Amino acid sequence: MTIIRAINKFLVRVETALLVVFLGTMVVLAFGQVVLRNAFGTSFLWGDTLVRYLVLWSGFLGAALATSDDRHISIDALTKYVPERGRHGVKIITSLFAAATCYYLSQASVLFLVGEKEAGSVLFLSIPTWVGLAIIPAGYALLAIHFLVLAAENSSAVIQGEKGKG
Repeated sequence: MTIIRAINKFLVRVETALLVVFLGTMVVLAFGQVVLRNAFGTSFLWGDTLVRYLVLWSGFLGAALATSDDRHISIDALTKYVPERGRHGVKIITSLFAAATCYYLSQASVLFLVGEKEAGSVLFLSIPTWVGLAIIPAGYALLAIHFLVLAAENSSAVIQGEKGKG
């Protein structure tokens, strides 16, 4: 379990760093676009497209971070009335189901990405469109990993009788 937690902690650090860079870039670029348009009547042609793709990347990284901390969207009306050990059991089942769903979405998005690569379209500055969309399968894979970690943590809590993320 220690190795799983160490890998998860590393992923969270990388995701956090990327998210900070992407959010900072979005703010600076969007502000720069407004200043350039209003003050000089011009802008970067690729600026709005880059911001749009950074929003996509930030969304997936934010979802991965929320999942790693068990703060993702969930319906917990039933778990409020379930005892602690039962709550862990419910969390195990829902986390495994979510991980499987994310796995299949990741696989489907890989097919989409292959189609985009074959199409040969370009975002801007000769960057292929598929590069901007690569976060979709990667993001779903990250979500699946974090859901599996949550399932493992709750399984450990059930086995050891300790209080985990539930």
